[in-house]
Amino acid sequence: MSISQDNRPELYEEVKLYQNAREREKYDNLADLFAVINTLQQLEKAYIRDCVTPKEYTGACSKLLVQYKAAFRQVKGDEFPTIDAFVRKYRLDCPAALERIKEDRPITIKDDKGNTSKCIADIVSLFITLMDKLRLEIRAMDELHPELSDLVDTMNRLSILPADFDGKQKKRTRHRNHVDLAEGLMRL
Repeated sequence: MSISQDNRPELYEEVKLYQNAREREKYDNLADLFAVINTLQQLEKAYIRDCVTPKEYTGACSKLLVQYKAAFRQVKGDEFPTIDAFVRKYRLDCPAALERIKEDRPITIKDDKGNTSKCIADIVSLFITLMDKLRLEIRAMDELHPELSDLVDTMNRLSILPADFDGKQKKRTRHRNHVDLAEGLMRL
């Protein structure tokens, strides 16, 4: 003889996770962290499957890593001293997200540790190429933009340069001006 669900009203009762505002905040923070980790895992899978462009991936991944740091600070404590403790407790299967969290950068942002000499050589080469083009009075945006873009990207990869390095700032500004000008010309 089977028991029908109509005879079990306790199955229809609402289950409360919290008794007060503090407990509710705790569960909201846990949910936020859970969501960020799962989203990061899915983003990694999407990038591996080539469903998002490297630019979209880098932006989204950087944003998620910042959100992760903020969310984990809210739950970090005796119960969850590390992210691994959180993942174990809630049985998350998210190796790609954990790898990204441990590296603390999107996979598209190269780490120049050990490649400093190559980075410097690339920067010098790109700078010389740009200077040669300017000396030859090549001013066409489509001819200057690729090297300028590569130069900015390579300078950003070089971790021995501080973020506020004057050369980086000037190149970024000029690069942005070129992009703005190109976008303006395309609208005509």
